[in-house]
Amino acid sequence: MPQAIVAYAHVARTISRFEPVTMIVHPEDVAEARFACGTSVEVVALETDDSWARDTGPTFVKDPARGVAGVHWQFNGWGAKYAHVERDAQVGGAVLSRLGMKNYQAPVVMEGGSFSVDGYGTLLTTEQCLLNVNRNPELQPREIAEMLAMYLGVRRVLWLGDGLEGDETDGHVDMVACFAGRGRVLLNTPKPGEPNHAAMQDNLQRLAEMKDAGGRELDVIAVPQPQQAQHDDGRMMPLSYINFYIANGAVIVPAFGDVADDEAANIIGAAFPGRECVQVPALDIARGGGVIHCITQQQPEGDPVQE
Repeated sequence: MPQAIVAYAHVARTISRFEPVTMIVHPEDVAEARFACGTSVEVVALETDDSWARDTGPTFVKDPARGVAGVHWQFNGWGAKYAHVERDAQVGGAVLSRLGMKNYQAPVVMEGGSFSVDGYGTLLTTEQCLLNVNRNPELQPREIAEMLAMYLGVRRVLWLGDGLEGDETDGHVDMVACFAGRGRVLLNTPKPGEPNHAAMQDNLQRLAEMKDAGGRELDVIAVPQPQQAQHDDGRMMPLSYINFYIANGAVIVPAFGDVADDEAANIIGAAFPGRECVQVPALDIARGGGVIHCITQQQPEGDPVQE
């Protein structure tokens, strides 16, 4: 069985210990996926071009009075880097249709990995991605922020600078920084001389000058950066512990066989008191260009808002 399938299945089985999991697979791979995942994971057949549910799937939004709905962003293959993205561009709508859930079709190119929210009106993103001319060249930063406010209900957008070197997504923030509650941000923090050090120091300085939607100054928690790997062709393979998944009662943290694995897991676990911190090997996922957060998409509990 290919190593990537084993790695994806390991993530799915781990999350299924804490909450229901549905895995989308190509129709011809259903039997193999069910064998790899076991009975704790629901396997659903759907044609896709790639495997990054965070970016191609819907972003779920919840109104306590009305229920759960989804935002279907426009998808152009991470800035038109790939020729065939037609099936990926339909994943968000297909998922919402299957759930019988209201589909808010946003007229803006966006990927779920490009933003992090605190749940209280604040959103983190990077200029490298959302202001890139290969996404929404006709929109000004103010207009992008207005779109995010309209579809996600956020009141303040915090702009970081660049993401990680070698990241084909043009600097998704889910490899850089993530909220860990109100006023608390986990930041990928390389040592001096390591790749990404200058860019992350710039992001640290920006965060030091920012406040969240409630007017709080941000408590920035440094998370070590694993040693950056390389693809067989010599290209940088970006790795980050920030690319974790928050589950019910747990946080699923990538491990890369790096000396910093345990230190990073301890820091992240401490930022989420009351949740079990579970490390999952993720290097075979990273070879494809993302990590655990990239292959997952959380769906809040609640009745679906009907179309």
